[in-house]
Amino acid sequence: MKLEHHLIRLTGRFQILLTVLSAVILTSSVNAEWHTDYSALLGKYVNSKGVKYKAWKASSEDVAKLHAVTDAIATEKPSGGPEGELAFYLNAYNAWILRAAIDNYPTKSIMDVKKDFFKTYPILVSGKKISFDVLENEIIRKKFKEPRIHFAVNCASGSCPPLHNEIFEAKTLDETLTKLTKDFVNSPTGVRISYGKPQVSKIFEWFKADFGDVTAFINEYRSRKVRGNLSYQDYVWTLNEVK
Repeated sequence: MKLEHHLIRLTGRFQILLTVLSAVILTSSVNAEWHTDYSALLGKYVNSKGVKYKAWKASSEDVAKLHAVTDAIATEKPSGGPEGELAFYLNAYNAWILRAAIDNYPTKSIMDVKKDFFKTYPILVSGKKISFDVLENEIIRKKFKEPRIHFAVNCASGSCPPLHNEIFEAKTLDETLTKLTKDFVNSPTGVRISYGKPQVSKIFEWFKADFGDVTAFINEYRSRKVRGNLSYQDYVWTLNEVK
């Protein structure tokens, strides 16, 4: 009887272990699927000049794939330590902004989609209904305190740092954030010199608290250093579209 009871207990534990392993494998499979699809979509429709919204909208198959990506993000829990979690939230932000733009295309500006768009447009991330404002300010900025994220999140607008055309991954996140930061501060959209005076993106004014000494931050990543008082460029909210 004791042996039989012991075998029953072992069998029960083995079944529990199989259930847990099956759930892990299934989750990994789902994650890999949306990562693969999202990566392919970015490579197909996004370049350094913008997003091919018209072509993307014309493909019902690829629109459905993007919906599947955001549907997966809606239920998935971030994992993989700080780098994995931050990569997940950056992918979530950009995937949802793409869906909002494409679902409402054609539009001249993401700001025309809904009043107070970033605060009122609903998105689903990890089982919670939130806004872009909450995702950026209450989760990404507040939790990770990483100023380089401002060159990774994309607001679907002309003055925003270009949308990265690859998926963010934990193992390469630090390298990617550095590259995106360098690209932006060395571009006219990030820093423009007019009559010898630096005019920088409004991002550096809006999020000054994240950067600290803005000039020092810019010069850490810029090949030609800036000097003197900074002024701020007007922000262009026209859709970041490329034909």
